[in-house]
Amino acid sequence: FIVCVNHRAGCLLCFVPVGGCKADWRPNNSPKLIDLMDDTVPGIGTYEDFNTIDWVREKSKDRDRHREITNKSKHSTVALLFSISDAFSGWLLMLLIGLMSGALAGGIDIAAHWMTDLKEGVCLNGFWFNHEHCCWASNETTFQERDKCPQWKSWAELMDGVSEGRVNVLNHFMYVSWALLFAFLAVILVRAFAPYACGSGIPEIKTILSGFIIRGYLGKWTLIIKTITLVLAVSSGLSLGKEGPLVHVACCCANILCHFFTKYRRNEAKKREVLSAASAVGVSVAFGAPIGGVLFSLEEVSYYFPLKTLWRSFFAALVAAFTLRSINPFGNSRLVLFYVEFHTPWHLLELIPFVLLGIFGGLWGAFFIHANIAWCRLRKNTRLGHYPVIEVLVVTLLTALLAFPIEYTRMSSSELISELFNDCGLLDSSKLCDYTGNSGSTSGSVNATAANGLGARLAGPKLYTAMWQLALALVFKMFITVATFGMKVPSGLFIPSMAVGAIAGRLLGVGMEQLAVHNHERDIFRGWCSPGADCITPGLYAMVGAAACLGGVTRMTVSLVVIMFELTGGLEYIVPLMAAAMTSKWVADALSRESIYEAHIRLNGYPFLEAKEEFRHKTLATDVMRPRRSDPPLSVLTQSGMTVEEVERLIADTTYSGFPVVISQLSQRLVGFVLRRDLFISLENARRHQDGVVSVSAVLFTECESPASPGAPPAVKLRSILDLSPFTVTVHTPMEIVVDIFRKLGLRQCLVIQNGRLLGIITKKDILKHMAQMANRDPESILFN
Repeated sequence: FIVCVNHRAGCLLCFVPVGGCKADWRPNNSPKLIDLMDDTVPGIGTYEDFNTIDWVREKSKDRDRHREITNKSKHSTVALLFSISDAFSGWLLMLLIGLMSGALAGGIDIAAHWMTDLKEGVCLNGFWFNHEHCCWASNETTFQERDKCPQWKSWAELMDGVSEGRVNVLNHFMYVSWALLFAFLAVILVRAFAPYACGSGIPEIKTILSGFIIRGYLGKWTLIIKTITLVLAVSSGLSLGKEGPLVHVACCCANILCHFFTKYRRNEAKKREVLSAASAVGVSVAFGAPIGGVLFSLEEVSYYFPLKTLWRSFFAALVAAFTLRSINPFGNSRLVLFYVEFHTPWHLLELIPFVLLGIFGGLWGAFFIHANIAWCRLRKNTRLGHYPVIEVLVVTLLTALLAFPIEYTRMSSSELISELFNDCGLLDSSKLCDYTGNSGSTSGSVNATAANGLGARLAGPKLYTAMWQLALALVFKMFITVATFGMKVPSGLFIPSMAVGAIAGRLLGVGMEQLAVHNHERDIFRGWCSPGADCITPGLYAMVGAAACLGGVTRMTVSLVVIMFELTGGLEYIVPLMAAAMTSKWVADALSRESIYEAHIRLNGYPFLEAKEEFRHKTLATDVMRPRRSDPPLSVLTQSGMTVEEVERLIADTTYSGFPVVISQLSQRLVGFVLRRDLFISLENARRHQDGVVSVSAVLFTECESPASPGAPPAVKLRSILDLSPFTVTVHTPMEIVVDIFRKLGLRQCLVIQNGRLLGIITKKDILKHMAQMANRDPESILFN
């Protein structure tokens, strides 16, 4: 038949389609832009390790799948029930993730608490009791010395004949020995069974959520080893926390459970929606803050966060918090060890010390990021990185030797934060609550405070001792955390950062309190420090300092304030927390723009486009595209005219993730884009299952068959794997627009054309290299190794 079209000049152009094939027009149906993958061929539509997913293709596949289910449900009851179960499967998956993550978090909390106390002694009633639970059942425990009971014995007390002078030495030796044993087991298990179980996991989770694939990072072995070694690492006394790794654990649970649901198993974009919800679950069980967890996922880790994911994240975080509450790991009906309630209102003038804490948090955050990245780069580029076991043991030995003599470094970081957050009551026996009356006599508690009012809040000798011990603990924590974060054991950063801030805040709070006590007659204090009432709460300063330091390191703002609010249960302290968090972020951003997670992403060379980083350079797509003038021409496929052997040779000779398809080598008119993996699998499948396919068989990306000579082998049709609507830009497109397109659509590559002719290609790595070059960084550091 003859096809005729009207030309703009008014003439009628007619042509005869070659080979007598049907015209590729659909007059009654809208054109299908992306020809979907044929699911009958195993492997088609999947991705290789260390590759980026195609968000556009994945979302298109999900829309077509949902459209097909909806259409079938109108004609069949069985299909309708399947449609309902498909819609419900997402909520069921969230329920399972919440239950599994909550149960694992509860087990980790209980085991870590017991093994931490095991370094100091053992319970005679049962070795499985930790120190606190052991003394609960004792009738000889007093309120003043609630941590002492006959049933709990230190290691020196268990050994007869130990002289009084050697008791402390023996306890110190046992403390160091247990710490080294726990750390050794942790690093050996990580190296032997799951290398991906080390570190925090949040930088890698952020990269995975942006579309990058790291096979095994969220697998079952990583989950098992991370859970076990997290308990060991926390119990060893190293300056690390379990909150960051719990996000990794929750994401591992989500990834494993996704395999039981076809909708999520076969679609990488849908799976990442589930992983975003799992990130919220991890923070929910770490801090007992479901709302803060959802906001953390939205603000800090998620790349794509639709409204449906927000609702499901909230539900999953709720289920996880409820599960953890049911387990009650700390025996106090709370989800965290350092839950506190303050009752004294704050005064407007206290915003000045709160802002000062924010400044300290920002300075500490910038210092920590710079020092830790420098240490990790040293580890990566020198022989130090070849001996991870020795490194872990040396750092553990130093930590245990230096931590034991001081009470505030010997206790776990969670217990330290709990002690610092504590608002002194009438029966508190802590050294931080040692005040004297006006006469100067030591009360041993705050009973004198209740009797004499404000004037009785004079610091006692034990409080002065606690202050210099806290000052030493502050210096120790600041430097040892730099060396600890990034070692080959599970290590979180939330708790060590909060501990540094809580120490600084408590020191400032006690200083402000004593300033008010000694100058309560002055005009500045007379207005709000009335006699007989407490006007300064040192524990509140510790909480604000903890928020400031955590914000300086992670650059969290909204989610941080909500997490701290959920920890304390006090609405009236939101303003101090907001002031400290924002000041901390401003100061830290003024010194360095990256958070600790973004710095580690850049250090490891992950292909991650940070949405917060602005591109302000006036370059064009032609400045970034490949091939450059000195490069060989772009490797392309033609829609017809190539043989199976030629295509296989092109695949073998190159390492590209995909190839543009053009009409011919001469015209270079763009037809579409085909992925390397899909092309390889399709050719291999054709050789195995299609009769007569040999090396000289033609490869066609068209629906039309070219006229073949008699006796020619059958052609291989690959139209089904061709993306007919690849994203394209012109050579004059500004790079700031190209960068926005890659960020918002999650593209892997973009083709550069001019008047319909293919000129080059821009990949995600090309953009990352260009941005690094513009920022005077090494562009080759982007290559992930």
